[in-house]
Amino acid sequence: MTLDQAIAFGIVGVTIALFVWGRLPYDLVALLALLAGMVTGVIPAERAFAGFADDIVIIVGSALLVSTAVAKSGVVETVMRPLLPRLRGPATQVPVLAGAVLVLSAFVKNIGALALLMPVAFQLARRTGHSPSALLMPMAFASLLGGLMTLIGTSPNIIVSRMRAEILGQPFEMFDFLPVGGVVAVAGLAFLAFGWRLLPRGRRPAPGMEAAFTIEDYTTEATLPPESPLVGRSVAELEALANGVRLSCVIRERFRRLAPTPTLALRAGDVLLLKGEPEELERLQARAELVLAGERQAAKQEAEEAGVVEGVVNEGSPLVGSTPAEMDLHRRHGLALLAVSRSGHRVSRRLAALRFRAGDVVIVKGERERLPEALGELRILPLSGRDIALGSRRRSLVPAAVLGVAMALVGFDLVPVAVAFFGAAVVLLALRALAMREAYETMEWSVLVLLGALIPVSEAIRTTGGTDLIAGWLAVVVQHLPGMGALALMMAVAMAVTPFLNNAATVLMMAPIAASLAQRLGLSPDPFLMAVAIGAACDFLTPIGHQCNTLVMGPGGYRFGDYARLGLPLTLIVLAVGVPMVALVWPLAAP
Repeated sequence: MTLDQAIAFGIVGVTIALFVWGRLPYDLVALLALLAGMVTGVIPAERAFAGFADDIVIIVGSALLVSTAVAKSGVVETVMRPLLPRLRGPATQVPVLAGAVLVLSAFVKNIGALALLMPVAFQLARRTGHSPSALLMPMAFASLLGGLMTLIGTSPNIIVSRMRAEILGQPFEMFDFLPVGGVVAVAGLAFLAFGWRLLPRGRRPAPGMEAAFTIEDYTTEATLPPESPLVGRSVAELEALANGVRLSCVIRERFRRLAPTPTLALRAGDVLLLKGEPEELERLQARAELVLAGERQAAKQEAEEAGVVEGVVNEGSPLVGSTPAEMDLHRRHGLALLAVSRSGHRVSRRLAALRFRAGDVVIVKGERERLPEALGELRILPLSGRDIALGSRRRSLVPAAVLGVAMALVGFDLVPVAVAFFGAAVVLLALRALAMREAYETMEWSVLVLLGALIPVSEAIRTTGGTDLIAGWLAVVVQHLPGMGALALMMAVAMAVTPFLNNAATVLMMAPIAASLAQRLGLSPDPFLMAVAIGAACDFLTPIGHQCNTLVMGPGGYRFGDYARLGLPLTLIVLAVGVPMVALVWPLAAP
């Protein structure tokens, strides 16, 4: 072992130890490793920051942005809407929701796909009276399985493709992962459809910020425009579009107040007083193409400028005793009133004529820069901790169409992956499908920094000859094993290491070693690279190995040991199906 190799191994060893220790953020540990490599000279200064310009960083960042735009577009909810009434219990809910997350995860980042469908799971759980814990972990695991099927589905696939380009001169293409990943995903989904019964019963979500809010349903006012699909339909059909939303009054021809009987036919121009949660009100507004009173009163701000805030009217507020019309909220303060919640009282007046009371909870919309000043003047105390959907989302098919074009360009090998998804991200920003502020907020900067910093560290192991050295040691260990045994060992090691290193770091460290091991054994590097990608993407045993597992832990009320109950059998299935499929699709024999 040379001095440079010893230094490189020492840096990687300390890095792994700090990852396992868990007291420092992953991205800071990666930056410290990069600095150590520069100081000791194993990473040349001119190559130290090349990782931040690497295609991996561009692809991951662009995919995150595109995923968020698709999630906010509402297209998935629209597609799934006809199925939801048929899902009456976990036996039907788990396979449908897990299947939807699995398919979606092949085309958008898996954590984005999971976050998009989690509200649907909560809605179904509330409606059927079951705990969401039966749904959330299978959905999280399905999101990991779905990411195996395409290049952009998960970070390990992107990284291992780049490693293949360095080692063999040609990256993996967009759908090279599909034959193996598709079979593994289907096998895993088949298990999850029945295996959810292994989860402990009675788990309840951990109380979050929303549990601290004792806010009753909001009342909002909306007009039914002539182009709405609900013109001529009944009240019952309107309420069926969004669970939990109730129509409390129909105002027709300005002054006629009609009781919302289920058979009452709605007309263009009707003013509707609707009561429900902000999420459900927003969903109904989008599906019925309703025009909110607040949106009608104010010229719509550009997505860059508009902000929506939930707040409480304080005792000394100048609003108390006045109506929105009297206060001229939009002209004097730049605010549009979207909804009001009044504890213990039914709101039956139009919003413009409603007299504010101390303790009213309101949702207002205005220019983001002016909101703090306006709220201060009106003594409205903002509530934090909830993302308010009403009045802030833009529903459109454009993000899905742009994603489809990007996938087609890559699928037909017309442009590189980085170019296609960077272009898709820029187009979506230009079309205002996502605000610049939202784009910056959606970036997982810690992941991008970790990737940019660890790429040169990974290269240092390879350029100093460290990967060949480790591969030589492993070759001695596996020399009496058949090729399939060595392949299974690499996949199992990647699975075991991922919870401690993070999946991206695992691939950066292990892919060069796997390729070098294959060459020492006289085998093709491709199946070994695939085995590392699958193993690194499939942490089903802990809540810490992947963000998707972490995301559902609190809402599902899970404990650390619950993951192994469902995850251990799934891990064995992935190994049992994945290893022979990799060997079948990517022959072990060297070309």
